[in-house]
Amino acid sequence: MKTVAVIGAGTMGNGIAHVFAQTGFQVHLIDIAQSSLDKGLATIATNLDRMLAKERITEKDKTSTLKRIALFTSLKDGVAQVDLVVEAATENLNLKLKIFNDLDTHCKAAAILATNTSSISITEIAAVTQRPEKVIGMHFMNPVPIMKLVEIIRGYSTSDEVTETVMQLSLQLGKTPTEVNDYPGFVANRILMPMINEAIETLYNGVAGVHEIDTVMKLGMAHPMGPLQLADFIGLDVCLSILKVMYDGFKNSKYAPCPLLVNMVMAGKLGVKSGEGFYDYSGSRKAEHVSAQFK
Repeated sequence: MKTVAVIGAGTMGNGIAHVFAQTGFQVHLIDIAQSSLDKGLATIATNLDRMLAKERITEKDKTSTLKRIALFTSLKDGVAQVDLVVEAATENLNLKLKIFNDLDTHCKAAAILATNTSSISITEIAAVTQRPEKVIGMHFMNPVPIMKLVEIIRGYSTSDEVTETVMQLSLQLGKTPTEVNDYPGFVANRILMPMINEAIETLYNGVAGVHEIDTVMKLGMAHPMGPLQLADFIGLDVCLSILKVMYDGFKNSKYAPCPLLVNMVMAGKLGVKSGEGFYDYSGSRKAEHVSAQFK
């Protein structure tokens, strides 16, 4: 496996492209907007500069990593000869189904099709292709260059061979792959999202303020980041989407999104990416917060 396509140049996509390119793979970073591609590549360069400043990489490492990344606005051109595709588009079922249908058409028969979805059924995504045995979940954690875990999710038809290939590939990236089965939210978000939702409910019910809730969880439970700050970093819109998938999948009220979360997303308060969520990330505060994730 030599060439990898990553679909989506946002936070997760550019992080995944960064890790593959730094490990020696040729990467085709694909997005419909050239501006998104340019922004994604600039983010990779900035993160490499942070690593360079901490002497984790050399200037040569940075230069060679960036040279391995090619930018495409055409999905057909970007995936034509790749060995693996990692889809990291918005957490939207219909969009993912459309992408995988197109991938099945334009990728070579031997290519493995992976999705970075954090909650959507791998089996459902695989069903729109003619190669369900080659479709798998490869759920990276944010920020991708730092976090070690990759959740490897087998769909109903995912083959043993493909699963083992992706597990070994994750190890090659310096990650720790953990195999899980295909149920809503998988493991990470099935446990994490109800906690975040409960923290939002605690705020909504007036039990305590934002800072107080996060302080209890950081100092009392040894969490490196409080649940409300973490929700801001993930993106409140992403949290809402995941909770909706889990609520629809399990039909259990414990996964019903808190009204405060719903209202904040409707108001455009999405966390770090919008400059405001439970915390203020405007101006230098945003830069300081994002920089802290790479310490």
